[in-house]
Amino acid sequence: MNRALIASTIATGVMMIAGCGPAEPPTAPRAPATAITPTAAGDVPGAVRAAVLAARPGMVIAGAELKEREGRRYYDVEGAVDGAEIELDLLETPSGWQVVEIQRDLAWSAVPASVRAAAGTARAGFVPVRVIESIQAADGAVIYELFAEGQPATPTLEVRLKDGRAEVLKEVWPH
Repeated sequence: MNRALIASTIATGVMMIAGCGPAEPPTAPRAPATAITPTAAGDVPGAVRAAVLAARPGMVIAGAELKEREGRRYYDVEGAVDGAEIELDLLETPSGWQVVEIQRDLAWSAVPASVRAAAGTARAGFVPVRVIESIQAADGAVIYELFAEGQPATPTLEVRLKDGRAEVLKEVWPH
């Protein structure tokens, strides 16, 4: 046996014994099961439409989806404000429909550097093919949903930016 092969064999054995093998990339968060009912723009309930227009006056509604998951009901309402595409996610509460997120697609280059750095630390070399910016109505935090090629339904990573601090989420954001 040559010295390089012996060294490689010893190093591999030491890594296996010590449990110090290469770190696995974090697994993508798993989205909960969701029942989805498409809704035409003209069929969006009046209370949902009123909440949307209160949050974004002048929004032209293009369509919506009623989503039901984990005992919660949401309407995802798509449309445009001044020609820019936008989506508002509303949660049904005892006091009525409330906007919980305001979303838009962004280019990766437009995402804050701290978010790009956090994603790079979590998954070296990862460059998303789609980024959704989700402004949280409750506290102003922003969730960046980062999607990989061939995985359009569930983000590969989600990064929360609040008060200048970016953190990679370990669980799917509830909204």
